[in-house]
Amino acid sequence: MASGWVYIMTNKPRGTLYVGVTSDIGRRIGEHREEHVDGFTKRNGLKILVHAEHHDEIEQAIQREKLIKHWPRAWKVELIQASNPDWQDLGATMP
Repeated sequence: MASGWVYIMTNKPRGTLYVGVTSDIGRRIGEHREEHVDGFTKRNGLKILVHAEHHDEIEQAIQREKLIKHWPRAWKVELIQASNPDWQDLGATMP
């Protein structure tokens, strides 16, 4: 079974947030940064990875993504702050 990642992208600290899921975090972050896919992240310039969590099974990651997407914005900000208080770009540290 494939593993998966839940991630949050932004355009600046405390800016617009996007929650996504992928099985290949490095490739997916590259797609966001290079604006390969039209949509919300491209329109809003969301290129900074501020949160990422690995799950052993992709189904777990999908469930977690759905959960986080329905959270109030304040909870998402708290999640980011807990692991990345300076809102640093984590993209370079991803596999």
